[in-house]
Amino acid sequence: MGELLGRRRGRRAGRPILAYRHGLARQLQCARMDPGMRSLGIDFGEKRIGLAISDPGGRLAVPLTTLERRNDRSALRQIAEIARREGVGRLVLGEPVDLYGNRGPVAARVRRFGERLAELTGLPVEWIDEALTSVEAARRLSQAGVDVRNEPGRVDAVAAQILLQDALDRGAPEP
Repeated sequence: MGELLGRRRGRRAGRPILAYRHGLARQLQCARMDPGMRSLGIDFGEKRIGLAISDPGGRLAVPLTTLERRNDRSALRQIAEIARREGVGRLVLGEPVDLYGNRGPVAARVRRFGERLAELTGLPVEWIDEALTSVEAARRLSQAGVDVRNEPGRVDAVAAQILLQDALDRGAPEP
């Protein structure tokens, strides 16, 4: 339904702006992005965390890696190190929302993880609906001839790519 309403400029830059997705109001942190800064897409899961990264221009997302998640502390440290090493300027986390726009306990868990990651890295977080990204990722990989049953980690990285590309497309500057 609604999308990101726009980027704030001037005195209001960096303040939260209102966005609508599936009829629900959400606040997204509107961060001024340095053209050379990259974005890191994160598909959080209890077993694995898929990561994708944008090009420095913020136009194209590519799968980066999949982390095997043992606990939150090690996952947070690993992601923070990757963000630092890759020169990331913002984090994009997939928020599990059902097809009716409802958030449950899993969404709250992801929110807590994202808030801790933002605190650790000092980077702004953008939340994006990740509904069906894993299904779409599995479909794309299957079409490319990849047996997703043997390589589940690739599904997570491609799901992160899909949600990051969605965020980049919505926030892309007008040509």
